[in-house]
Amino acid sequence: MSDRLPVFPLSTVLFPGLVLPLHIFEERYRALVRELVARPEGTTPHEFGVVTLRHGSEVAPDPGEDGAVPPAPPVGADDLYDVGCTAELRHVTELPDGRFDIMTVGRRRFSVLGVEQGAEPYLTARVEWLPEEDEPSQTAQILAPRVLTAFRSYLELLRPNSEVLDQVPDDPTVLSHLVAATAQLTVEERQMLLSSPDTAARLRAELRLLNREAGLLARVRAVPVPLSDLARPASPN
Repeated sequence: MSDRLPVFPLSTVLFPGLVLPLHIFEERYRALVRELVARPEGTTPHEFGVVTLRHGSEVAPDPGEDGAVPPAPPVGADDLYDVGCTAELRHVTELPDGRFDIMTVGRRRFSVLGVEQGAEPYLTARVEWLPEEDEPSQTAQILAPRVLTAFRSYLELLRPNSEVLDQVPDDPTVLSHLVAATAQLTVEERQMLLSSPDTAARLRAELRLLNREAGLLARVRAVPVPLSDLARPASPN
């Protein structure tokens, strides 16, 4: 069984439980925020899907010389990765000019079955919800301390005495999502981790990636960007 979900193509990967701030200025996404805010409490979740772009831009083209904004090129299924995560509205601030600053939190993963541009101004997709474990498996419980140790070593090399070290969770699933969102990984690697079938598979892949990155850092002793830039940048939209 599939559901229809409004989707927001972005250049970042959202994970369950992780915070994603967004600045909304395009009218199509303003309309989406207004619709979500207007939903009665306790009926349907105030959420939309975040799907990572394989290529292209998440914002409309710049206005032309006459001030008119050309229509954004259509986004198709081939432009998007096939697994995304919903973003649940937690806080909405409407600005005087009609833009919004919103704070969202990743909620649940889904697989994209197809995308549509229907009557709504924003993109929608047919999605299938990916199963989530009620509790991590025994394998995940065994892997979690190893990943936690590797993650702490990695963070010490990346940014000694970072405040992130005081915020590392013990829960295997939460840990797996935090590592995936925070470590210096490519979009493709983050997307692979989001698509992992379960926590154990995600932790196993992260252990390999963390050991690789720690080895590189130990040899180079330098990174191209600060740690604060690695986690879920605010969208320019």
